[in-house]
Amino acid sequence: MRDGSKSLVVAAMAAVIAACSGNPTRQEIGTATGAVVGGIVGSALTGGSTVGTVGGAAAGALAGNKIGRELDHKR
Repeated sequence: MRDGSKSLVVAAMAAVIAACSGNPTRQEIGTATGAVVGGIVGSALTGGSTVGTVGGAAAGALAGNKIGRELDHKR
């Protein structure tokens, strides 16, 4: 991972942690988890490209959000 990509991932994780002041919903957990995993996969697939990392994080966040929302509705 390039330094810019690492900084982006660290900043995203810090924002997620700061936003979790109460008990997060499954949708929130899914969004955060999807963003982190998507960013890692996007970075790996594109050789550390910032665009690949951000694109992967966005796609992962979307997927995690939808999965988490469905899990919240099934509660």
